[in-house]
Amino acid sequence: MAKFFGFLAVLLGILAAYLSFWPVPIDPVAWTPPEDAGKTGPFTANDALTALTRIAEGKGIGPEDTTVGPAGWLYTGYADGRIVRINPVDGAEAEATEIANTGGRPLGLQFDTAGNLIIADAVKGLLSLSPEGELSLLTDSVDGEKMIFVDDLDIASDGTIWFSDASTRFDLHDNLLDAVESRKTGRLLTYDPSTGVTKVELDELGFANGVALAADESFVLVNETFRYRVTRLWLTGPKSGQADIFIENLPAHPDNLSRAPDGTFWIALVAPRSADLDGLMPTPFWRKVMMRLPEAMRDALIQPFGWVIAVNETGEVIGNLQDPNGHFGTITSVNERSGQLYLGSLTEAAVGRLPAP
Repeated sequence: MAKFFGFLAVLLGILAAYLSFWPVPIDPVAWTPPEDAGKTGPFTANDALTALTRIAEGKGIGPEDTTVGPAGWLYTGYADGRIVRINPVDGAEAEATEIANTGGRPLGLQFDTAGNLIIADAVKGLLSLSPEGELSLLTDSVDGEKMIFVDDLDIASDGTIWFSDASTRFDLHDNLLDAVESRKTGRLLTYDPSTGVTKVELDELGFANGVALAADESFVLVNETFRYRVTRLWLTGPKSGQADIFIENLPAHPDNLSRAPDGTFWIALVAPRSADLDGLMPTPFWRKVMMRLPEAMRDALIQPFGWVIAVNETGEVIGNLQDPNGHFGTITSVNERSGQLYLGSLTEAAVGRLPAP
C-alpha cells in the first residue's frame, strides 16, 4: 500500500508540474471584465429567433456573412472558400451556385457601387470579385506587415473600404487563443481604391470584428469581440479622429455588425459570455493552466445559443432576438434587406431568414 501511495504522489507531482509549467502558445495579461448582468433589462430572455426559416439547407458549412446583390440575389461565403449566389425566395431548397472560390476563408461581404463584391477573407486579405467573375487582391498587408486575420468591412460613399484585422497574434485557426490571452492587437483599417494605400486607423482593439459606418458617415463602429463592446471612431465634427465606447458590457461576444436601412445597427452575438472564463481573466497563471487541459474541456466554455440585437445611433438597445436552444446558433452576422433579416453562422449548414421586427 505504501508503494501505491508513493506512486500516486509521483503521478500527482508530474500532473501538477505539467499543469503549472508546460509551454503554452499564449502569453496572457490580466484583465478584469465588468460584471455580467446576463439576460436582464434590454437583453431579457426570449425565443424570437426560433421562427426563422433556413435557406439553402445543406449547401455548405459556415455561411459567415451575407449580402444582397444588385439583382436581389443573396450572396454568402462558406468555410471551404466558396462564394455562392442564392435565390432566397426558394427557402431551404434554394440552390447555392458557386461563383468563385477564394482558396481561403471568406468572412465579410459587401458590394461596391461598381457591382464588385468586396470580400474580407481571413486568409487571403481584402479581395474584389468583379461582375465578370474575376477575383483580385486589393490588399493583404499594411506598413510592410502581412495581415493574418482580415475579418469584416463596410464601404464609404467615396469608395473607401473600412475593414478589420482581428488579431496580429493569432490567425483564423487559433482565434480562441486571442480570447484567452487577452492582448488587444486587433486593428481597424482603411483601403483607398484610388491610391491603393492601406492605413491603420485604430489599433489596440480586443479582437476587431464587425465594422459599420453611420448613415451620415459621421462615425464608424467596430466590434471588440473579446472585450464585449463596440468602439466608435468619429470621422466628422468636433470629435473627429477621437475614439470612444459606443456600447459596452454586452452579455455576449459581438461578432459582425451591419447598418439597417433606417440607420440603426444590427449586432450578431456569437456566444454568451462564460462566467468561468470571466473568472479566469484577472489571473494569467490560471489561464495558462486552462490551456494545458484537454481541448474538449476548454470547448465546454462555449454554449450553443442564437442571439442578435439592434442598437440605435446613440447606442441604446432597441431589439433583442434569441434562440435559447441554439437551433440556429453561433450567429456571426445579421443583415436587414427589404424587410427581412438574413443571419450568418460559424457552424450552421444554412442561412437563417426572419421578417425584421
